[in-house]
Amino acid sequence: MARFVERKNGARIRAVLLDGTDALDARAEALLMAADRAQALTELVRPALERGEWVISDRHVPSSLVYQGVARDLGVAEVASINAWATAGTTPDLVVVLDLPDDLADRRRAERGGGDDRMERESAEFHARVRRAYRDLAASEGWALVDAGGSADEVAARIRSEEHTSELQSQSTISYA
Repeated sequence: MARFVERKNGARIRAVLLDGTDALDARAEALLMAADRAQALTELVRPALERGEWVISDRHVPSSLVYQGVARDLGVAEVASINAWATAGTTPDLVVVLDLPDDLADRRRAERGGGDDRMERESAEFHARVRRAYRDLAASEGWALVDAGGSADEVAARIRSEEHTSELQSQSTISYA
């Protein structure tokens, strides 16, 4: 399995996306997410796949479909199109959605001392739309929806027990949304 180091260009793009307090146009946000993804694929993911390594990542295209496509009202098809171009059609073999109620997610973030980025500072209504969108798209797209309540070991056991993960021995890319 590939382990990645921080990339300068990725850090700069994410700083614009997440660290700022200024409003960011939804289309600009979608394009910056796609740009970061394109760079990561070029620098990290494709080389790892070419070496025959597994790649496990978080926040791949499914996240943009949810956050920008649904929650920002840009449309799933439009955001999928931008990302298909940015990723040159590279898609994960398996998408696992870790489902967690917002109040528990907030509590876990506070317990680990995590700060609030621009996305995390969004309204409760926005976060409710995001969770509904993940659940809806998981059902329509065939993503594995896993209850993320409980300890890390319990959640890992749920992931391993999912019927979709039986394919993992022959797959090389997994995305956690």
